[in-house]
Amino acid sequence: MKKIVVIGGSKGIGKAIIKSLVDKNQVINISRSVPLLSHNNLTHFSCNILTDELPKTDQIDTLIFCPGSINLKPISRLKLEDFRTDFEINVVAAVKAIQHFLPALKKGTNPSILLFSTVAAKLGMPFHASVAAAKSAVEGLTKSLGAELAPTIRVNAIAPTVTDTDLAAKLLRNDRMIESIKERHPLKKFLNPEEVADMATFLISDKAKSISGQIFELDCGIVSFKI
Repeated sequence: MKKIVVIGGSKGIGKAIIKSLVDKNQVINISRSVPLLSHNNLTHFSCNILTDELPKTDQIDTLIFCPGSINLKPISRLKLEDFRTDFEINVVAAVKAIQHFLPALKKGTNPSILLFSTVAAKLGMPFHASVAAAKSAVEGLTKSLGAELAPTIRVNAIAPTVTDTDLAAKLLRNDRMIESIKERHPLKKFLNPEEVADMATFLISDKAKSISGQIFELDCGIVSFKI
């Protein structure tokens, strides 16, 4: 049984990840809101990752950082504060969590860190300047820390396309927009949170113990193919 810390596991992808892990692992969730999930293996700490002190633990095997943002505006409407906010949520908060839990991870069994990027970091998309800049920094952090922490701690990231979560609700708010997004993807679909959780579960498992410093695009073909 692994001991896993999930940052941002109360909603969306983070919640799906907790559901996929909690039966066979000891899971500690850290988020502002309480997940609508009760389990003997789940411990929750209400915490603002940016401003509050994080809970202490002696040893963990995995750290999963899920918080993200979708702040889609033309560059003429993006304020510098938008860029700062997205960078704080996606990068600075991740660094804070990694630095805090690093001593505990070093005591873990086959320890790993999992971060989240977006397909917009590689696929140029209008109105994504702020979030793409922040998530590109996450990808750089993944590769740099993967090298720095080898061979002790593996570090990987998942870069999903549009996923059916509350965060993406504005993009999926009616049938016309849903069909449009499906049509833009060569596989004619977008993601559900459980698909992302499946990839996360694999990457933190011992089956992936030879994988580090990688960005895995769950893209339904939108980055990889031109059809």
